[in-house]
Amino acid sequence: MSEPRVPASSRSAPPVIDLSGGANEPRPETDNRVLIPPFRSAPEKPPGAQIAQLGGETMGTVWTARIVVRDEAEAGRWQALIEEELGRIIALFSPWERNSEISRFNGAPEGTWALSDAFWTVLTRALELADDTNGAVDPTLGALVDLWGFGPPGRRSPLLPLPTDDEVEAARALSGWMRLRLNVDARAAVQPGGLKLDLSGIAKGHAVDRISLRLAREGATSHLFEIGGELKGVGVKPDGRPWWVELEKPEGLEAPRTIAALYGLAVATSGEARRQFVHGGQTYSHTIDGRIGRPVTNGMVSVSVLHDSAMVADALATALTVLGPDEGPAHAEAASIAALMVHRTEDGLVEQVSPALQAMLDVGRE
Repeated sequence: MSEPRVPASSRSAPPVIDLSGGANEPRPETDNRVLIPPFRSAPEKPPGAQIAQLGGETMGTVWTARIVVRDEAEAGRWQALIEEELGRIIALFSPWERNSEISRFNGAPEGTWALSDAFWTVLTRALELADDTNGAVDPTLGALVDLWGFGPPGRRSPLLPLPTDDEVEAARALSGWMRLRLNVDARAAVQPGGLKLDLSGIAKGHAVDRISLRLAREGATSHLFEIGGELKGVGVKPDGRPWWVELEKPEGLEAPRTIAALYGLAVATSGEARRQFVHGGQTYSHTIDGRIGRPVTNGMVSVSVLHDSAMVADALATALTVLGPDEGPAHAEAASIAALMVHRTEDGLVEQVSPALQAMLDVGRE
C-alpha cells in the first residue's frame, strides 16, 4: 500500500458520463508497441452506449473505473457497489485499521486462529506464490516492513540511522513464509508469536479482481477497473474496441510506448518509484527482500506483469523485482510469465521482455 495511512473508506467522486464511447483512451498508433492477448471467444455486446467515469480514494491511493452504462442512474449504482466492496476489503487486509482481520492476527498471542473465508483464500494463495518463487514474494514480512518505515508505525525519520544488523536479524527471526503454519481442516493460521502478516504485495490486486468479478456478475460486463495503477479490463467499449492501457515507462528509458489490450486481462507494476526513502544519498525501495531482510538494491527499476488475475500479476511483479535482473527474467521464462522488466546499468536503463510478453507483441504486429 503506497501511503503510510489507509483511509477507513474510499472518498467518492461524482459519476461522469462520457458520451465519446472511449475516444480519450490510448490507441495503438504506428509508433507504439502493441500487446494483444489471446482471444478465447468473441466479446459480448456492451450493455450500453455510454461510459461512466467513477473514482475515489482507498488503500492510500486512488481507484478509478470506466464502466459501460445505459444511463447516469446506473453509474450511481456501480459507484455504491465499488465503495461497499472496498470497505469490506479494508476491513480484512488493512494493517492500518486496528480492528481489521489482519491487525487482529498480527496482534494475537501464540495460538491457532480461525480465519474468514476471504482471508483464508488470499493468504493461502499468497503462500502458494511464495512457494512458487522460493520466497521472493512473502506475506509474512510485516515486522521488516515496519522496521524499514513502510508500515503502520510510520515512516522512518531521515534523522535516524538505518536499521542495524541486529535489528534486521531480530525482525527476520519473526518473519518467513515457511514459519507460518496452517490448520487446513479448521481454516486457521497458527500465530507462533510476533509474526506479522503484510499482504500489501497482493491485496490491491485481490481487490481489483474481487470488484471486477462482482461488477461483471451484476451486469457491468464491460469495464476497466484500477486501484493505484493495477488494472483489469473486461469486455469491450461501445465502439467494439478493447480497453487500451499504457504500461508504465520509467523516466530515462529510451523505448517506445507499450499499449496493451486488456480484454479479460490484468496488469500490475512494481517499481522503486512507487514508495521509497533516501538516506545518506542512497535510495531505499519499499520492496523488501525477505531473504536478506532489506530493501532490494539489485537495480530493478520497474516490472510490469500481465495475467488473467490482478492478484497474481501483483504478486509476480513483486517477485520479479526481488529476483532481480538475472534471476527475474529466467524465472519469467520458465514460468511463462508475461513481463516487461527494466533495470539500471552503468550505461543507463535496460529493458528485458519475457518470451510470453514477446508473443503478445508479435500478435500486435500482425
